[in-house]
Amino acid sequence: MSTTADLITALKKELKAAQMTYADLAEQLGMAESSIKRMLAKGDMPLSRIDTICRALRIDFADLARRVAESQPLLKELTAEQERAVVADKKLLLMAICVLSQWTLEQITTTYRLTEAEGVKYLAQLDRIGIIELRPLNRYRLKLAKTFRWRPHGAVMDFFRENALLDYFSGSFDGPGEGMLLVHGSISRAVAPAFNERLQRIAQDFSQQHLADQKLPPRELEGYTLVLGMRSWEFAVFGQMRRTHASSGN
Repeated sequence: MSTTADLITALKKELKAAQMTYADLAEQLGMAESSIKRMLAKGDMPLSRIDTICRALRIDFADLARRVAESQPLLKELTAEQERAVVADKKLLLMAICVLSQWTLEQITTTYRLTEAEGVKYLAQLDRIGIIELRPLNRYRLKLAKTFRWRPHGAVMDFFRENALLDYFSGSFDGPGEGMLLVHGSISRAVAPAFNERLQRIAQDFSQQHLADQKLPPRELEGYTLVLGMRSWEFAVFGQMRRTHASSGN
């Protein structure tokens, strides 16, 4: 949510863009220039005064608030509390996954057994949680960065480990456009992060292609789930067969 200080900072930018001096603004508001300077420097004024300045600048207060909201840093991950709120209701979790794919409310309610009223309710909940900014006509803006990911040990990933991993990997991965690779090897610890960065770029490419293809008719689209991972791991059965080396101190 925008603070008064954020709004005033945005107002200063609008004044500069409009080439309006403090003296010009003071004249329009019927105030002393020194009062305007002091008011903007302190960053403390009622919203009614901000609204008055907006009218002097010929901009809508709603537009100013929207610009402030859009300038806020995007989230790279949610808090543990936010994730717990998402998984507390399976329909809300479904809605969260759909908005991450930037589906419209119509797409969601057409695809899943959710009424429009339910969809609006869950969009409002995601707005309160902080995942989206809900806008008129049930449109929304994602407040998540392109590098967003669920917390590795958070409630959402725990839910998918318990309920989805076995179902996902039980597939044959031999359908059109499907595939699974399992590659094991020993590489330098120094280069491992570079491989992880490449995987992240693949995930971003996939997300961007999803957005680009939303203009296509539904009959040309197919839902895919991309799972990428890399970790230092050995199958437990193999680990049990490792030799136990005797201590060299004896």
